[in-house]
Amino acid sequence: MLDVSGVLSGGRALSPSRALDFRQCPLLFRLRTIDRLPERESVAAVRGTVVHSVLERLFDVAPDERDVGFATSLVDGVVQELVESRPAVKAEFDVATIEGVVTDARALVARYFELENPQMLHPAAREVTLSSYVGRRSVTGVVDRVDVAPDGAIRLVDYKSGRAPAPQYSGNAAFQMRFYALLVARVKGRLPAMLRLVYLGDGKIMESAPTNGDVSWVEASIARVWDGIERAIDTDGFVPRRSKLCGWCSFQQVCPAFGGSVGPVDRERASQVWLGVPGELSRSEEVDGCAVHDNVEN
Repeated sequence: MLDVSGVLSGGRALSPSRALDFRQCPLLFRLRTIDRLPERESVAAVRGTVVHSVLERLFDVAPDERDVGFATSLVDGVVQELVESRPAVKAEFDVATIEGVVTDARALVARYFELENPQMLHPAAREVTLSSYVGRRSVTGVVDRVDVAPDGAIRLVDYKSGRAPAPQYSGNAAFQMRFYALLVARVKGRLPAMLRLVYLGDGKIMESAPTNGDVSWVEASIARVWDGIERAIDTDGFVPRRSKLCGWCSFQQVCPAFGGSVGPVDRERASQVWLGVPGELSRSEEVDGCAVHDNVEN
């Protein structure tokens, strides 16, 4: 059994995506996690959700049933479930857009079979939540797939529905995977042997063997993010930071960098959401052979 349980404090746990939000733009972090402003549905995000769900369900069946025909046949049902469960998708996406999501998702799922042979894989866990502490603050992450070799070596696998980034833009992906490596090291007492990113958009795989130096680097990065969040709550320092990524932001209309305005941060709410009070161990449950937390927000 792969036991990946950890601990959580009374405040919200910091995930790789939320840490990257703060590093990218403190105001984005605030609007998304404290003010909880609604965001428009993205075709790319919906497509990625569909692909991840299909690849997770692929391993529910016996190995000899895991072929491309079965996998692509799952797409329509997953899309329909998603449309019905997310009213914004149903309201914002017309029939042609939904059909496009189905077509693109099928192509991405089919490409997966060019990169890995799922009939030869026996994942120890899928969509597993890892959680621990950095200093006195909680950190968490959800890994798409965890493989464990007969000798106990751990491989963490993350699926990406987009294309592999150019080397100069690969830092966010490296941060995410090292974040996961840190969590495994804390929970299991040893580093994963391999970190694997599977880019379905262009059929590329990026692998790396994490080192103690990588873990120390990401731990220091997380600590700086937490310190920055605490300072921003204390000083209302959630300032906008313009970049090429602003074009994909849902909050341009209210962003001061684009002529909008936001009031002061609700410090009481921000403190309750993000700082909290370190508490007792949270209850964990067994899911697919892994102990995972039932109270982690992502």
